[in-house]
Amino acid sequence: MGNKLILLLLIATNTFAQLDTLEKKSKIDYYTLNELREQLEDSFNDPALSNAFCGAFVRSLKTGEVIYKKNADKLFIPASNIKLFTTVAALILLGPDYVYETNLFANGTIKNGVLQGDLIIQGTGDPTISNRYYPGSEVKIFEDWADSLLAKGILKIDGDIIGDDSGFENGGLGKGWLIDNESYWFSAPSGALCFNDNSIEIIVKPGQQNFPASVELNPNTQYVNIIGGVITVDNSEEQLIKCNRLRGTNLISVTGKIKKNSKPIIENISISNPTMYFLTVFKEVLERKGIIVTGKLTSIGNSERMIIYQNLIPLLTHQSVPLKTIIKELNKNSNNFYAEQILKTIGYEIYGYGTTENGIKASKDLFKQIGIDPDNLVMVDGSGLSQLNLITPRQVVNLLSYIYKSNIFNYIYDSLPIAGVDGTLSQRMNKTTCENNVRAKPGFNLNSSALSGYVKTISGELLAFSIMINNFLAPPSLINYIQDNICNKLSNFVRN
Repeated sequence: MGNKLILLLLIATNTFAQLDTLEKKSKIDYYTLNELREQLEDSFNDPALSNAFCGAFVRSLKTGEVIYKKNADKLFIPASNIKLFTTVAALILLGPDYVYETNLFANGTIKNGVLQGDLIIQGTGDPTISNRYYPGSEVKIFEDWADSLLAKGILKIDGDIIGDDSGFENGGLGKGWLIDNESYWFSAPSGALCFNDNSIEIIVKPGQQNFPASVELNPNTQYVNIIGGVITVDNSEEQLIKCNRLRGTNLISVTGKIKKNSKPIIENISISNPTMYFLTVFKEVLERKGIIVTGKLTSIGNSERMIIYQNLIPLLTHQSVPLKTIIKELNKNSNNFYAEQILKTIGYEIYGYGTTENGIKASKDLFKQIGIDPDNLVMVDGSGLSQLNLITPRQVVNLLSYIYKSNIFNYIYDSLPIAGVDGTLSQRMNKTTCENNVRAKPGFNLNSSALSGYVKTISGELLAFSIMINNFLAPPSLINYIQDNICNKLSNFVRN
């Protein structure tokens, strides 16, 4: 009898669960095409957008039909939506299996444990020299290189360590970037030799009350100097930490207050002169491994030596993970540094010199071939940090439509943030029909917001969409909510 009672209770519980699910589903508002268009108009008529400039374009990838359009051919500042153009150009022009190679050479002879000459490091713009794809610390790759040199019997370098960064232009802020953002990690400079996203981690830990807090660097390097100080205060006081790098230097001021019971506060700051950062940290790793370096650190541009690679002794070649893996970091986490590196890599591979201009030139030639008029858009960087980029919602959807029919679709689709799941959409559209459905690239810049990608309707129809909002004064979180609500309406579209 007891077992029967349990069985009846289980059946009843399951029935109630099914009824609850059906009730929730019945509360979903399904929209026919005309109803959907009315709903989208209502969204863009939100009072929060009264002073804003809005645009959108939505197309069915099943039928090719234009589902909705608003200012579809007007130019907008796209913010990080420009990364879609950078990513597509890279996958087509470089290939999904493209890998970066960083080569180490000996310019001299190796005898009795001594490299009698210089160690040359030839860079090609690899953005992944960090611990993002490798277990261990930030210097794990450098430690592996040091172990390889030791295995070849090199215990001392009786010469200089020269970084060949000649493949890329050396520059700091991109065209149209805000100078106020220069010290932040998301504005890190690019180059042919890069380490740890060309940024450094500042870790502030509380000490005793009314005494200085500890400030640590990760990686721990002499390349960066810290000035200022942080005071440990009572838990009732306000906590505020400010980090700022003095322009053109690697002098970082760290000031403010930290509560005595606070967890460590972590800030990431960009560095100046990526090549010397790379070489300095590498030398420090060599010395910790017991390899003596007698010479100085210099870049190829500052070296008086003429390097003829055919005359050098190859020591090792480091290969990055493939591009199809790299673009997942670029798009899911909106990594500006990766985007700029990849754009310059396009220029390096197509025209022999890694500049932003060369990368854009090659990309625009490609856009023309796939049906997007390069004369009707403005692209000045690869990340979208620039306020000077201008594209239209239709151009974005045309790009997304082209991708859908191409052999790179899966790479792009898999690299986009998933609503409510990961990347920059992990906290958006949760508990809606968009969760684990919408794959899209958000973009945010000063008074500019965008969201473009793919959404499946409840009947399984795939739509490509682009939403762009410029010149808004409402809080960004409210703009995100409006965009998310639009996506939710798209996902609830039904044909009949």
